Amino acid sequence: MSAPPPTRPHAPALLALTAVFALGVAAARSGAAPATPKPNILLIYLDDFGWRDAGFAGSDFYETPHLDALAAAGMVFTDAYAGAANCAPSRACLLSGQYSPRHQVFNVGTGPRGKPAHRRLQHIPGTATLRPDIVTWAAAAKSVGYTTATMGKWHLSDDPLPYGFDLNIGGTHSGGPPKGYFPPHGKAPGLGDRPEGEYLTDHLSTEAARFIATNAERPWLLYLTHFAVHTPLQAKAADEARFKAKPKGDRHHHVTMAAMIKSVDDGVGEIVAALREHALLERTLILFTSDNGGYGPATTMRPLKGYKGTYYEGGIRVPFFATWPGVIAPGSRCSTPITAVDLHPTLCELTGATPPVGQERDGVSLVPLFKGETVAGRALFWHFPAYLQSYQRFDEQPDPLFRARPCGVVRDGDWKLIEYFEDGRVELFHLRDDIGEAHDLASDQPDRARALREKLAAWREATGAPVPTEANPAYDAAAERAAIAKLRGTDPKPTEQ
Repeated sequence: MSAPPPTRPHAPALLALTAVFALGVAAARSGAAPATPKPNILLIYLDDFGWRDAGFAGSDFYETPHLDALAAAGMVFTDAYAGAANCAPSRACLLSGQYSPRHQVFNVGTGPRGKPAHRRLQHIPGTATLRPDIVTWAAAAKSVGYTTATMGKWHLSDDPLPYGFDLNIGGTHSGGPPKGYFPPHGKAPGLGDRPEGEYLTDHLSTEAARFIATNAERPWLLYLTHFAVHTPLQAKAADEARFKAKPKGDRHHHVTMAAMIKSVDDGVGEIVAALREHALLERTLILFTSDNGGYGPATTMRPLKGYKGTYYEGGIRVPFFATWPGVIAPGSRCSTPITAVDLHPTLCELTGATPPVGQERDGVSLVPLFKGETVAGRALFWHFPAYLQSYQRFDEQPDPLFRARPCGVVRDGDWKLIEYFEDGRVELFHLRDDIGEAHDLASDQPDRARALREKLAAWREATGAPVPTEANPAYDAAAERAAIAKLRGTDPKPTEQ
């Protein structure tokens, strides 16, 4: 399967990590044990950061030298997936270790999305709050002595502290940055009385570095869940000026997006410097990923099809790397499909926490993959029993009305099937040969499509996944056709009698 081409990190970032690279190479070759059986955990989780949006992942315009250096020091996962195609359900999957039918967070909010006349079915509302009885990996780590913190976007309840965090900076039920990326930030915890002109991403990175320094003598877990690069698209003027003067790339060229990404990367450099200053770099597992695909109007995941909100690869495949000197071999790559629900068993194993009793977990530990070993083959699943309206005035939309209609998805090996609940239609793709999902093979491979559909149905039954079946009385087929025709610039087809 195609994968992002490797890129060389910028020289300053690479030089800064040379000693750690050498340690990692020597330990990996000798089979040495990690420096500590309980590593510190740093999970950097970006918002709407696409599969191609870093230098190590193939961007030809955005600049991420510090992320590139960390990726080069560890293992890049080419086939990593978010738990869902948009924010809240993806985060619920990450924190719980469960597929969405178990935690029932299906969308951002519980209300219907898109125009009523265009929705053929009544959606399944689900819930907007992660159940408090769910034991997150943060709570599990805290139970065995870790100091825990979340900084940035939370989006799963009014307050993240009851879910296992000792410290919360910025986390509320809000899905975006509080009142934008510049002060004032309203009543968000830890963001009051900020200096005029301070950039929110910079502040969160500085707080992360401070947390590391404060807890250098004890095990810690930091969930740095940046609001960046979620809308509103806002950046520092000096960074925007830098990218305005830079030649556009063939793939990427959005100036403000580039400037926002630069701020994230600058903060990563600040955090790595803090780890190094306190002799913690080689004792810390750094994980980096995103909650879903990139924001379509400002970036692209090509050759992947789709973007945030779609269940094509561009909406759910995300960048992911893991760096842990002495355990994870530098410069390694892994094409094993993994997903966000895998982080729960992974972090429980690494922190020494006992898996929560009675709590279903759908992932597998990634620790064997970190060590260059294998995990058993398995299918990955997604469930979206709702609607998510499309962006306005965006010319790459597969569906001009909805980024996602009610659907279920399964990936099994190189095969991926999407089943649409409105009409029972399926699409079948072979990702190794067609990473861009340009060729629907459902008609050519009916037996395979049937088998995958049956596997998806069996999974839904096992997880209690609700499927929308009730017709929407407000649906208007003629209005739907007319709206699609208008957006595509064609005349609607006559109504069939």
